[in-house]
Amino acid sequence: MKEPIYFGIRHLSPAGAYHLRRLLNEVKPKLVLVEGPSDLTGQMEHIAAPETVPPIAILAYTQAAPVRSILYPFAEYSPEYQAILWARENGAECRFMDLPSDVFLALGKARQEADETDAGDRSDAWAALDAHSGEDGHETFWERTMEHTAAPDAYRRGAGEFGKRLRALTGGQGPDWSETVVREAYMRRTIEEAMQEGFAPEKMVVVTGAFHVEGLKTAVPMTDAEFKDLPRESASSTLMPYSYYRLSTRSGYGAGNKAPAYYSLIWEGLNAGDPTLHARSYLSRVARYLREEGNPASSAQVIEAARLAGELAHLRGSSVPALRDLRDAAVTCLGGGSFAAVSRGVADTEIGAAVGAIPEGVSRTSIQADFYRQMKELKLEKYRGLTAQELPLDLRENRTVKSQKAAFLDLERSFFLHRLRVLEVSFGQKQAVSQDSATWAERWVCRWTPEAEIELVESALKGDTVAQAASFRMKERVEGASGMSDIAAVIEDAFTCGMAGAVGYATAALQAMTVDAASLEDLAATAMRLSEVLKYGNIRRLDPAPLEPIIRQIYLRCCLILPGACSCDDAGAKEVRAAVERLNAVALAHDFLENRLWIDALEQVARRDDLNPRLSGLAAAILLERGALGEQRLDLEVRRRLSRGVPADLGAGWFEGLAQRNRYALIARLGLWRSLSDYLDGLDENEFKRALVFLRRAFADFSAGEKDAVAENLGEIWGLNGQAVSEAVNAALSGAESEALAADLGSFDFDDF
Repeated sequence: MKEPIYFGIRHLSPAGAYHLRRLLNEVKPKLVLVEGPSDLTGQMEHIAAPETVPPIAILAYTQAAPVRSILYPFAEYSPEYQAILWARENGAECRFMDLPSDVFLALGKARQEADETDAGDRSDAWAALDAHSGEDGHETFWERTMEHTAAPDAYRRGAGEFGKRLRALTGGQGPDWSETVVREAYMRRTIEEAMQEGFAPEKMVVVTGAFHVEGLKTAVPMTDAEFKDLPRESASSTLMPYSYYRLSTRSGYGAGNKAPAYYSLIWEGLNAGDPTLHARSYLSRVARYLREEGNPASSAQVIEAARLAGELAHLRGSSVPALRDLRDAAVTCLGGGSFAAVSRGVADTEIGAAVGAIPEGVSRTSIQADFYRQMKELKLEKYRGLTAQELPLDLRENRTVKSQKAAFLDLERSFFLHRLRVLEVSFGQKQAVSQDSATWAERWVCRWTPEAEIELVESALKGDTVAQAASFRMKERVEGASGMSDIAAVIEDAFTCGMAGAVGYATAALQAMTVDAASLEDLAATAMRLSEVLKYGNIRRLDPAPLEPIIRQIYLRCCLILPGACSCDDAGAKEVRAAVERLNAVALAHDFLENRLWIDALEQVARRDDLNPRLSGLAAAILLERGALGEQRLDLEVRRRLSRGVPADLGAGWFEGLAQRNRYALIARLGLWRSLSDYLDGLDENEFKRALVFLRRAFADFSAGEKDAVAENLGEIWGLNGQAVSEAVNAALSGAESEALAADLGSFDFDDF
């Protein structure tokens, strides 16, 4: 039986695309079969559309959660893409011929569940090739051997032989071999079905990975029964824009290349009939990038670099420079021998920032269509690029415009970006803003990536629009909440998303949970989140007033349970401290909360001796800061806590808590430092060592200026020169002093700290 014409390729190979088109022009086939999921042939109409701009990708994904996906990317120089274009331009039939995407997804799931281990697969052959090629890797070997091939049939014969040898080395081995056999049986079935339709073999061209050429020639076609028994998982597909950056991260045979923009230069040179155009273009672009960045790069340097690249290629047995030669020449002639000097220009030239495009409304899920519709309506299309761009937003009404839509444009943008954030679609990243404008200003950094498109598709199971999907996601979070703060986080997100319905059901769930027991930490985190919502006021056109009684209730519970929560060890004190800080911020932020309740709770903690001393010290610091702890009371507390009868760890621990806030107010109180000095003087050697641990920790976060001020206080107390004391305290230990200290503390038992 006659065989069709097989053309083995390396995916994303410009020479493969160029020589394939030459073959197609020569043979003028009636049918072109391309390796790719057969059920996605309908996408070819959109792939070949005049409005489509590569790089693009077909994404197939499961219709049930968790969403799993497979990608089929195309660059302009992908042989498969050029085969599809040629068929459209010449009126030939073109089809994908590999296993359907629903089968691929099911096989992928089975492979994950089986957790197969590598038993000697294709990577071993690549490692051997790397070791014997004399190059810096198989990427360079392939480029030098295949991508600069000019002879008409040399690429086809070379790729075929390469695939045949690789197959001989790896056939029957590795976890993916069984899938390879199934795929080739199916593709052979597709080929024979086409011949049965009446397509003459000599008028059929099969475009497939070079590894599969020999397999397709010898494979036994899959039977109807075998086809029926294939596993399947319900799947959908979409055509999506892709990027050179994403292609560059999918390195390896059959998946991508590390320098997609550079390979585009090779494609341009092949079509221009100039085998060295890519070399001149590469070096010129690196130089141009350097000049745009303000670095000198002359034409003479570019010419010298081009000569050097040519000589390096000759030394390595080639007549045309490869990427390795060009990069070495750029480093030498444009970077003065330093790769760092040209690294950004090299990255821009080799990887590039190209992003593809597809016709509007083509092959998108409903949530993708909604995303792009809103991008257009909200005038965000210019931010859909690989380069990160800042987007400042003013949420206040713009009264200088005529329409309601324009008046609240930034607010609607904020809603949109927050909804994407809730869906974990990485298009926009919210940045911090200054406190004086925090309630009405936002700053985002927007950058589109193919990953964001995939994340959008994964959200399709949650809703048909971005808003619906975000609402569904928040309901999931409410239903799976393990504490009040989890639901409060949903309420905060619902407000920032401008979704009143989500605010309503999350608030109802929180009210139902407030009757249950909760830790101080959970209550404080909840109060803090609700407080943040209240700070926005009605700027987001949602009324936060219904949250006030909930905060009151939580605030009252926190004030009542605070003393009991402070009866904990030092490990627990870290979480309680964070809760106290949050509650204090909440109490200060809202006039409707009864201030006296919080002050009374702090006073209990500050004066009790049976609670964690660090938390008692922290409570005293907050009271001092809020004017509720007078000078006389502070002096009394200091003398009581730092008396000789108090164990060293308790006294020093209390001081550590006191020093956590408002240090300048403490530094200004000379009596405090006199009491601390007297306290330390009264400790025996072992107690002093114990106190040292806490005091060292207490002073660890003091700034140099604060330490100077403390040292000056101590100098005054000791009757010494304050500056001299400061220099002595802040000086680094000598080697001898460090050794002595280590020896002195070496035998000390720190197990109870």
